[in-house]
Amino acid sequence: MTALAETAETGLRTEYPFTLPRGYVDEHGTVHRDGIMRLATARDEITTQADQRARQNPAYLTVLLLARTVTTLGSTPEVDHFVIENLFASDLAFLQDLYRRINAEGHTEVGVECPHCGTGFTVDVAGDAPGGS
Repeated sequence: MTALAETAETGLRTEYPFTLPRGYVDEHGTVHRDGIMRLATARDEITTQADQRARQNPAYLTVLLLARTVTTLGSTPEVDHFVIENLFASDLAFLQDLYRRINAEGHTEVGVECPHCGTGFTVDVAGDAPGGS
């Protein structure tokens, strides 16, 4: 059973499509912006904290967590620590925020306000809502 089928049966959303602000540029110059992040598991959190690279440099924990939970990124064959390390800083910050939102808050929406009329509304920052990100 796939995660998408599981979602339909249980009502639990486990995968979140996103569009990076800039995109990962591979060795051929291809830009990859669209991807999917899955919910983190306890194993993801525990395994990455025990990794020697994260122990030597606590900031590397983010790279390891994202490499485990970003399941696809454009046509990149595999999303690993090398791909995450080579993201632009704005894309890394975007994914960190998305990770926090879906794993801590359970959604990808943020409240915003129109600068002209002051009306409040929500926007899906993952980019899978109508109109994109």
